[in-house]
Amino acid sequence: MTEIKQNKFITLVAALFLVGFTFYILKELQSILLPFFLALIISFLFEPYYEWLKKKKIPAALSLIIVIITILIIANITSVFVLTSITSFTSEIPKYTEKSKNIFASLNSNLNNWGIYNEYLRNSFDISKVVNGETIAGIATNFFSSIVSLFGNFVLILIYVIFLLSEFSSIRRRVLRAFSSERSRQIADTLTDIFTDVKKYVVGKTLINLSYAALVTVILWIFGVDFFIVWGFLAFLMAFIPTIGSLISTLMPFVTALIQFDGDFTKPIVILILMVVAANVIGNIVEPKILGDKLNLSPILLLLSLIFWGYLWGLVGMILSVPIMSMIKIILSKFESTRPISILMSLNVTGSKSSG
Repeated sequence: MTEIKQNKFITLVAALFLVGFTFYILKELQSILLPFFLALIISFLFEPYYEWLKKKKIPAALSLIIVIITILIIANITSVFVLTSITSFTSEIPKYTEKSKNIFASLNSNLNNWGIYNEYLRNSFDISKVVNGETIAGIATNFFSSIVSLFGNFVLILIYVIFLLSEFSSIRRRVLRAFSSERSRQIADTLTDIFTDVKKYVVGKTLINLSYAALVTVILWIFGVDFFIVWGFLAFLMAFIPTIGSLISTLMPFVTALIQFDGDFTKPIVILILMVVAANVIGNIVEPKILGDKLNLSPILLLLSLIFWGYLWGLVGMILSVPIMSMIKIILSKFESTRPISILMSLNVTGSKSSG
C-alpha cells in the first residue's frame, strides 16, 4: 500500500513538473512558437489552394511559390488599408477626447439639473479621469502595437508556412512506410482525420469571421462612422474570442459613433442594434451550421484559456486561444485514451461523443 502511495506521489510530482516545464517553454519560446501557431493557421487556410494548384498539373515547387506570392499580396493589401486607418485613428484621438469631454460635461449638467448627479457622484466619478487623451492613446497604442508586431515576424511566419505546406502532403506516406501495414494504416487514418477536422475548423472559422467583419464594416460605412476599416479589422480579430470579443468589437464603434455624432443617441443606438443582430446571427445560426460541434467548448474552459494564453502571449495569445483549444480538443477526440478529456472540455456532451 505504501509503495502504491509512493508511486502516486511520484506520478503527481512528475505531472506537476511537466506542466511547469511546459508553461516555462511556452513563455520563454514565445518569439518562436507564436509565429509557428500563426503559420500553422495560415497553412491550413492555404493548403486547399496549394493542393488545387498541384491538381492542375502545376509542379509542387511552383505551386508553393504561387501560394507564397498570394499570401504576400493579401498581407500587403491588408496592411496598407489597416495601417493607414490606424494612423488616421491615432491622429484623431485628441479631437475625440475633447469632444467626449464636452459630451459628458453636458450629460453631467443635465443629470445635475434633474437632481441625479449630486456632489457624491461628482466626487466619486470624474469622467475626465476616464476619458482623456492619455488613456485612449495608451489603449490604442497597446492594442495596435500588438497587431503591428505580427508584421515584424512575417518573414519567420512565411518560412514556417513554406515548410508546413511542403510537409502536409507527405506525412501520411511516411507513416505508411514507417510502421507495419495494419498499424501504419490506423495511424495514417487518424492523422488524416485530425488534419481534415482541424483544417475544416480553421478555414470555416476564418470565413465566418470575415463575413462578420464585412457586415460590421458595411454597417459602419453606411452610417458614416469614422475608421470603419479599423473597426472591421477589429471585429475580424475579436470574433476569435467568444462573447468578450464580440462585446469589445461592438462597444468600441458604438462609443466612436456616440462621440462623432455629438452625443446624439439615435444613430449609435441603431448601429448598436444592427451589430448585435449581426453578431447573434453569425454566432448562433451560421457558425453552428458550418462548424458543428468543433467549437463546442465549455465556457469555463474558454475563460481559463483566455487568461492562460493571454498571460503567455498577450493580445495575440487571447485571439489564438480558442483556435488552439479547439485544435487540441479535435486531436484528443481522435484517440480512445484521451477522448474522455475531449468530452470534459465540451459544453454539449452528446455532441462530443458523436464527434469522436
